[in-house]
Amino acid sequence: MFDWMTGLIDALGAPGVALLMFLENVFPPIPSELVMPLAGFNAATGKMNLVAVILAGAAGSLAGAWFWYWLALKLGRERLRDFAERHGRWTGITPEDLDRSHDWFQRHGAAAVLFGRMIPTVRTFISVPAGLSRMPVLKFLGFSLVGTAIWTTLLAMAGYWLQSGYDAVAHWLDPVSWVVLAAIVGFYIWQVVTYDSRRSKAQEKAGLAASRSE
Repeated sequence: MFDWMTGLIDALGAPGVALLMFLENVFPPIPSELVMPLAGFNAATGKMNLVAVILAGAAGSLAGAWFWYWLALKLGRERLRDFAERHGRWTGITPEDLDRSHDWFQRHGAAAVLFGRMIPTVRTFISVPAGLSRMPVLKFLGFSLVGTAIWTTLLAMAGYWLQSGYDAVAHWLDPVSWVVLAAIVGFYIWQVVTYDSRRSKAQEKAGLAASRSE
C-alpha cells in the first residue's frame, strides 16, 4: 500500500494528495497518517510545495467529508435506519448505532464536527449525523475545514520535519500499512460474526433507557 501511495503522489503531485485524502474519507483503510507525512517529506526534498501539499490534503479531505454529509442529508434518518436494518450485518452499522450517533451529535453539535475531524475513523463518519441533523452546510463546511486543516497541517509538517530520517523508517511503513489494513479487515469480520449478539444487546440497552425515561 505504501509503495502504491508513493507512486501515485510522485506521478500526480498535489492532485494525487487530494485524491488519496478524498479516498481516505470515503474508504477508511487508506490512512491519512501515511499520506500526509509522505507528501510533507516530498515537500522537504523539493519535489512538492509544502503549502500546496497542505491545501491539497485539506481540499481532498473536505470533499470526502461533504460526500458523507450530502448522502446522509439526502437519504434522511428513516431511510438510513431502514438500510441499516436490512444490511447492517454487512455494513457494520445498526439502526441503534445511527440513533446513538444522532443523539450524541445533538448534544455536541459543532464541536463534534471540529474535533471529530482530527480523530482517526471518527473523522470519516462524523459527517453522517451532521447530515442527518441537517446542520447548515456552510456551518458544517466551516468547522470541518478548520479541523481538517489542523489535522493535515500537523501530519504534513511531521513528514517535513523528519526529512532525512524518513528514509530510515520508510522500509517498515509498507508492512505496517498492510498490518493496519489486516486489522481493519479482521474487525469487519468480527462485526459480521457477532452482529446478532451485538444487536440484541443494543436493543436491550435502548429498551432499558426508554423505560427509565417514562
